Amino acid sequence: MAGFFDQVLTVYGRKPALEVLQDESLTCYRLHFADSNKPAPILDEMRALAEQRGIEILIHGKRELSRISRKGSQDQGVAVDVHCPAFSSLDDFLARDTGAPARLLAADGITNPQNVGMLVRSAVAGGIDGILWPRDGNAALGPLAVKASAGTLFKAPLVRCRDLADALKACQAQGFRVCVLDGNADHSLFDGSPGDRVIYVLGNETDGPSQAVLDLADEQRRIPMQNGVESLNVAVTAALIAYLAG
Repeated sequence: MAGFFDQVLTVYGRKPALEVLQDESLTCYRLHFADSNKPAPILDEMRALAEQRGIEILIHGKRELSRISRKGSQDQGVAVDVHCPAFSSLDDFLARDTGAPARLLAADGITNPQNVGMLVRSAVAGGIDGILWPRDGNAALGPLAVKASAGTLFKAPLVRCRDLADALKACQAQGFRVCVLDGNADHSLFDGSPGDRVIYVLGNETDGPSQAVLDLADEQRRIPMQNGVESLNVAVTAALIAYLAG
């Protein structure tokens, strides 16, 4: 079941969970409640929807639910597991890789969940083949990210990994080039394609790419700025990459 659970996104919070259950295009695996929940109409509605759709309902102690949601201070006693078939682990992604042309994005310390959601929306709209998503250093894929993605997060080709530098090394060993977006780079993003198997790395909103990632870069690119503008939002950068390379 390890491969299956790599494709599960747990959504927490009462309103976000209800919206997921109301969306019949989404496949929900389990609905989790805390046994400390007091009666409320929204909980009754969630239970009724789950029963109607044949979704398993589990009751947990508050501490156990916190381990499931990973956001005990924000889950409001509710979490729902959503099956996202386009998600994969890094190992599964590389095992399926055929060596064909591919364009990936990688997140290197994106800490604002709204930026995360908009980045994902841009990548999905632009046909990016994969989004390397390290668990360490990036914002959680929580309700704010889901909302900002306009629901596209559930169908995004998210490639989950733990450490970005290690993931980039594994991809380089399989023929990918790493192109880091950095405002100090000598070459523009628009100076021709860096190759047909490329991972474009987007760095932290304030500090840019990490040194560990810069050390792995096969090349660096910048987006030309005019009129004193220092940088673009990371989601705008993602959109430029997706449509430029597409």
